[in-house]
Amino acid sequence: MFSQLVKQMAEQEGITEQLKAKNQMEWVGQMNNIRNRVEEIICNELIFA
Repeated sequence: MFSQLVKQMAEQEGITEQLKAKNQMEWVGQMNNIRNRVEEIICNELIFA
């Protein structure tokens, strides 16, 4: 569930391998942001629901 949501959100926000090759730090920051949001979503749905 986690990896599927991360992949979907990255696609929606245009985070691509091209960005990774061009600007690695920006890519890492964006992916960390997405991972944190997905973690919040999962916690809210599974743990706190």
